[in-house]
Amino acid sequence: MKYKTLGNTGLLVSQLCLGTMTFSGSGGVYRLIGNVDQAGADELVKASIEAGINFFDTADVYSEGESEATLGQSFKNLGIARKDFVLSTKVYSRTGQGRNDVGASRGHIMDAVEASLKRLQTDHIDLYQIHATDVLTPIEETLRALDDLIRQGKVRYVGVSNWSAWRIATALGISARLNLARFDTVQAYYSLAGRDLEREIAPLLEAEQMGLLVWSPLAGGLLSGRFSREVQSPEGSRRTEFDFPIVDKERAWNVIDVMRPIAAAHDCSPARIALAWLLSKPVVTSVLVGAKRLSQLEDNIAAVDVALSDEEISQLDAVSELPPEYPGWMFATQGADRMGPLDIWSDKVSATS
Repeated sequence: MKYKTLGNTGLLVSQLCLGTMTFSGSGGVYRLIGNVDQAGADELVKASIEAGINFFDTADVYSEGESEATLGQSFKNLGIARKDFVLSTKVYSRTGQGRNDVGASRGHIMDAVEASLKRLQTDHIDLYQIHATDVLTPIEETLRALDDLIRQGKVRYVGVSNWSAWRIATALGISARLNLARFDTVQAYYSLAGRDLEREIAPLLEAEQMGLLVWSPLAGGLLSGRFSREVQSPEGSRRTEFDFPIVDKERAWNVIDVMRPIAAAHDCSPARIALAWLLSKPVVTSVLVGAKRLSQLEDNIAAVDVALSDEEISQLDAVSELPPEYPGWMFATQGADRMGPLDIWSDKVSATS
């Protein structure tokens, strides 16, 4: 297992992170994602620790808080010292029926963090993330609340998930102006079937030295090896019932067509190739892998040992390339005369077009 710093901090996290959305799912959409019980969770957490994974991610909304409770109990059952794992959770989604039981307001954040700490059986959260965009709460209010949690020692680092680039940039500016704790990470969807964040978010992260935590690296199972152009709805697949995240299916089938021979050449699953491709990207800090079974987790962990050749990465890059979009194609057109002779230009074009 390899490790990277969590954004521009000194905290080291494993390049794979165990996502626990599959823990304790018993109703609603979480029934489709997974219903790993306490014994199964203990097995997955133990295997993760033994493989060198020190990073674990959950959210207060997963299975109405039961994912947090199950994860916290696993650490206790296994006797894992608090200093030996990095714990990440999220706040925003509805956790009750009240008017203010949702959002990124100071009130909800302060209530939610206490509930998460109790469920997780810990006195601090290493990375506390705003899970979604709150269109009502001023960004400054959210940042002041998070800064207070850091000063109180309940939270050590803060991040954001599923925000647009302009909103992240605005938040960073407010933090700098008011001397508040800034977002160190962004948790976002990124996969061979969905590279949209390369247009605006990835360049921002690189410029601001923020960490990228990738959710749904297999596009909701689409890149797991079970799907293909010929088999688009395999029986028993979560994605067959819950078609998420949104992808361009035709491009995805093309990607899978290229992945299969590469996987065969490495004698591994297509899922490992999809994960290895993400791990090859410098902007990626850690990739969240979720599993319902130990065999799934072991296969995903093995992706860290897959060394894709430059040619294989080029093939995967080409087949999954985003279509040109304004203003990206104008950057390439107007900037060619000035930047063309420089080697870095090709990287800048791919990140913006």
